[in-house]
Amino acid sequence: MILFKKAAAFSSYIQCVHHAQNSTGFVPTMGALHQGHLSLIAAAKEQNPVAIASIFVNPTQFNNKSDFEKYPITIERDIELLEAAGCNALFLPNVAEIYPEGTAQTRHYHLNFLETVFEGKYRPGHFQGVCNVMHRLLSIIPATHLYMGQKDYQQCMVVKRLLSLINSATVLHTCPTLREADGLAMSSRNMRLNETERHNAVAISKALFSMKEQLNKMPIPALINQATQLLLQHHFKIDYIEITDATTLQPVTNHNGQQQLVALIAAFQNDVRLIDNLVLN
Repeated sequence: MILFKKAAAFSSYIQCVHHAQNSTGFVPTMGALHQGHLSLIAAAKEQNPVAIASIFVNPTQFNNKSDFEKYPITIERDIELLEAAGCNALFLPNVAEIYPEGTAQTRHYHLNFLETVFEGKYRPGHFQGVCNVMHRLLSIIPATHLYMGQKDYQQCMVVKRLLSLINSATVLHTCPTLREADGLAMSSRNMRLNETERHNAVAISKALFSMKEQLNKMPIPALINQATQLLLQHHFKIDYIEITDATTLQPVTNHNGQQQLVALIAAFQNDVRLIDNLVLN
C-alpha cells in the first residue's frame, strides 16, 4: 500500500492509475477503522482493479467541539488493517491539505429538506461540513466508484445530492451495515463506550429489529412508542426515533403495505452519540 500525505502527489498518482486501469474504488473514512470499513474496501476491490482509502477527521462536520476532540485516533492500527485488506493506496492529509484557505472559508451547498431533519436538525452545519470535505476529496481523488456504509443513511443521501450538485461522474454505492454478534452496528464511536454503556447500546438494534418484526402487527405510532420505552429503559437520551419513507425521509404514520420504509434512531449513551437505521420492508 502506498501512503500519500500531499494532495498534489496523490492527484498525480490517481491520474496515472486512471490512465492504466480506468477504474478506481474510493472509501473515505475518519479512521478508527473496524470491519465495517474493511467491508467497503472489499467491495471496492471486488469491483475495481484499484482500491483507495482516505483517513481524515474532518473538523467542519463536528458541531460539538468536545465530540471532535474525543474522536478516537488509531492511525498505526488503521494502516495495518488497510494493508491486510489489500488497499492499494491511502491518502492521509492534514487540515491544510484539505482546507488550504482555512476552515472558515467553506462553500455552502443547497441540500434543501435533507438539512432540516434528523442529523441535519440535531447537528446544524454537519452536512455542510460533510459536503465540503467530500467535494475536496473528490477533486483530489476523482474516483470512478465511491463506497459508503448504510449506517450513515442520511449522509449517503446527502452525498448523492452533492454528486448531482457538482456534476460528478463518480457512482455512489451504499453498502450494508455490518453488526457485532449481538446486533450493535459497528461504529468508531463504540470504542468510547464503557462496559455498561456497551451493554445498553444493543437496545438500539433491538428496537430497530422489533419495529421490523412488528411492522404489520402494530400502528406506526405504537411501534415508535415501544422503541422509545426500550431505549429509555437502557438509559438513553433520545434525539429521534422515526419511521420514514426510505427514499424521501418524509415521516410516515400509516403504512399502506407498498411504501418502502426505514426506521432511524439517534440517541446518547452518556456523552456518546450513536446512530443506526434499518429498512423495514
